[in-house]
Amino acid sequence: MNTVRLGHSDLHVTPICLGTMTFGEQVAEADAHAILDRAVERGINFIDTAEMYAVPARAETYGATESIIGRWFQRRPGLRQRLVLATKVAGPSRGMPWIREGAGMTGADIIASCEASLRRLQTEVIDLYQIHWPERHVPAFGILAYDPGKEKSVTPIREQLEALARLVKDGKVRAVGLSNETPYGVHEFVRLAEEHGLPRVATVQNPYCLINRTYENGLDETCHRLGVSLLAYSPLGFGLLTGKYDASGIDTDGTVGRMARFESMKKQRWGRADALTAARRYNALACEHGLTPTQMALAFCYDNWRVASTIIGVTTLAQLDEDLDAWGTPLSPELRERIDRIRWELRDPAQ
Repeated sequence: MNTVRLGHSDLHVTPICLGTMTFGEQVAEADAHAILDRAVERGINFIDTAEMYAVPARAETYGATESIIGRWFQRRPGLRQRLVLATKVAGPSRGMPWIREGAGMTGADIIASCEASLRRLQTEVIDLYQIHWPERHVPAFGILAYDPGKEKSVTPIREQLEALARLVKDGKVRAVGLSNETPYGVHEFVRLAEEHGLPRVATVQNPYCLINRTYENGLDETCHRLGVSLLAYSPLGFGLLTGKYDASGIDTDGTVGRMARFESMKKQRWGRADALTAARRYNALACEHGLTPTQMALAFCYDNWRVASTIIGVTTLAQLDEDLDAWGTPLSPELRERIDRIRWELRDPAQ
């Protein structure tokens, strides 16, 4: 597969990215290294992680995923230079005081988090450093609408950009990005960067899949016009779009999906009854057209002008191969129309 350029940056990545949030919780270190090895063998050059991983987030596993990747780099000399490595600084705590105290995310917090990630990853530079979620109140993670009464922002966007600029100037970061952002946020980060000569965001990492197409509600136009690339996460809707939850919650390889394994996951947007109902409709549609649910869900992202790179998360080599093998799966005009018809009826239940 050809590589794509991320935004206005000099980063060129494969259109499939290996997400790693399962490493250190669902996936043991040896298995994680085997998955990383297989991804590279199959041509993937893009890896995404975050300081808060593994997921579900716990104090005991904070930073574990980055450390697993760091040890993988250490044991494979010369490999780091061939890959594009992305990680993320956590936003305000959201109930995770082990990351940082208080409600904000200051410039000093950003720098300290980046330096800690560099140590865990055992690298001198992070290719793409992203703000995991906005410092201000936004409709994200299941919040359906903006509420100005919940605004608690204490760190201006310009201060956040200035901290990122320092990291770029010091050679610790090559490019910067956002995650779980809104059209306003992307516009404001780009405007302030251009106005003050600060790093211009290259990417936004947001959910995008059959049961959550909220990116299409204006953010797609924003990113297209401003030259900001979408990194689509949860293309399989936390597993709902694989078909595994249509029955037992146990995959064909014998693994138990996280929605069945972790009670906390059932309380999130992906755990809504409406989300599972919608996923089952899409899964049945895929089978009706001779595709597996996984093939159709991934093809929706893989062959989509909005998506620069699709982030896949796996727990086994078999899942990795299945996701990579789905590359190039065609969706007929009739099937796309049927997909849109379901979306018009059920909208975005995992928003």
